[in-house]
Amino acid sequence: MGKNDKKGGGDKPAAKGKGGDKDAGGGKAKGAQSINVRHILCEKHAKKEEALARLNEGIKFDEVARNFSEDKARQGGSLGWKSKGSLDPKFEEVAFALEPSTTSSPKIGEAKTGFGYHIIMVEGRK
Repeated sequence: MGKNDKKGGGDKPAAKGKGGDKDAGGGKAKGAQSINVRHILCEKHAKKEEALARLNEGIKFDEVARNFSEDKARQGGSLGWKSKGSLDPKFEEVAFALEPSTTSSPKIGEAKTGFGYHIIMVEGRK
């Protein structure tokens, strides 16, 4: 109706930072817009299971990625900062739902995409 009904006036810094309800904003979850994400990609299910077993033994995520991942292995599985909409939708759904964690005690999620089986962890959100 009025001019002020548009969502998101570009000059409000209030949206930055932590705190605030996840579901504020008209029913749509207003989570992070970008994440610092690592993954371990395995073409075969058995290899993914083996990588998971290593993680469960307490081996660091980046170390397991170096040994098992078929993508970004030398970077310890790091994809760096990725914004919403730039990743495979199945991967993204899992990744954006994860809480940030560290490579030594990662909170992991799994996704299967056209690339194979992913074990995903997130190091940061913004």
